[in-house]
Amino acid sequence: MSTNNAALRVEGVNISFGGLRALNDVYLEIGKNEVVGLIGPNGAGKTTLFNALCGLVKPDSGKFYLDGKEQNFPQTAQLVDLGIARTLQGIGLFGDLTVLENVMIGAQKFARSGLISAGFGRNNRDERELKERAMHYLENVYAIGLANRRADTLSYPDTKRVAIARALVGEPKILMLDEPAGGLGSQDIEWMNLLIRNLTAQMSVLIVEHHMDVVMTVCSKLYVLNFGEVIASGNAETVRRDPAVMAAYLGTGA
Repeated sequence: MSTNNAALRVEGVNISFGGLRALNDVYLEIGKNEVVGLIGPNGAGKTTLFNALCGLVKPDSGKFYLDGKEQNFPQTAQLVDLGIARTLQGIGLFGDLTVLENVMIGAQKFARSGLISAGFGRNNRDERELKERAMHYLENVYAIGLANRRADTLSYPDTKRVAIARALVGEPKILMLDEPAGGLGSQDIEWMNLLIRNLTAQMSVLIVEHHMDVVMTVCSKLYVLNFGEVIASGNAETVRRDPAVMAAYLGTGA
């Protein structure tokens, strides 16, 4: 059931590619200051839904609500102003820039608002404010010691930290994390779980993730997709025990 305090809600989302129905009548809701997980087997439609929410794919039909108000599905250029940020599986850092410069790029909404003037390398007050903002979020992800490193010299776990800092520096209301635990070891996954929990004090979080230990630990609600349809939703224990989920995702013997 929908709630009036949802940060984001979509209803009846349908997307087809040629003759293939990728999403069929999909519903998803993210409450304010809530962590929601989107899971399912490969090809279930998770990435397609994620892309629809951030403007990379246009749905054939469906409704999109932000803070309870219906509006068109967003275009990518609108995400910053709407308070939505996304990280990518492929990270997307600029390798020839420093970590600090990469994170500063994420503060584009402040540049547009006039709070920060454009251009790196200017020793003015606005430039210092932008750097301070970027350093603050690098500290939040325990990556402040990497600030002056070129992005293409980082380890994979460190690139994950920097990518999240770049998303956070814009101070989004909704953060979308695309497989944040992918490629991480157990210690880094523990750090990621703690970070995600802490983020809910400021924002809502939507996660697409294959690591079941992550989503079962940090998510207050899960949606399970299979063949483009939501086959189950609810808290971790409800989803874990759902026969359709066991068959489609966890395996019948789970």
